[in-house]
Amino acid sequence: MNVRMCLAALTLAALVVSCGTSTDREVPQVICGTRIDPALTQPLVKNEKGFHEFTRVERSEAISAPCALLEGSDPVLEFRFSWEETEADLMYLALDAGTVSRITEPRTINFTYKTIVGTDGAISTTPCKTNGGDYFTLTLQVPQIPLTDQTHRKDIEKFMRAYFPATLKTLGCGAHAAPHPSGS
Repeated sequence: MNVRMCLAALTLAALVVSCGTSTDREVPQVICGTRIDPALTQPLVKNEKGFHEFTRVERSEAISAPCALLEGSDPVLEFRFSWEETEADLMYLALDAGTVSRITEPRTINFTYKTIVGTDGAISTTPCKTNGGDYFTLTLQVPQIPLTDQTHRKDIEKFMRAYFPATLKTLGCGAHAAPHPSGS
């Protein structure tokens, strides 16, 4: 191989490596079908490996299902999209012994939609008439945050304040979703 071919091969290899890894490591602008500012997601993820999604959510079917953002094989944001006939009891869901909606140290926040935020997740609900029911509930769990780590509560709250209303718009009930009567 001559020098020119070696330099061309090295340059091409550097471009492939730099292009392939930089885009995989960026925080996605759309997570589980909802557009979100990556600056709101960044504090909740480690951003060490490439991101990809696992989802079973079919908005048109309105059947309760999970969706997860993964780094490599590790879930970093786990969502549960739920459509029900009756309003969910958020504290019951948060404190339930199961893993579907459990969050640590949940507290009600003052928000347009009924919402609780914990140290490792959040849950919001609102009336939203669809084929799946009259209420929509979204659970967010951030599994890599240690249960005793209080430093991400505000980051989780900021994320949910943006993500939940944006998700409602994707469901076709954003304009029809009723805010929580007490505003909290």
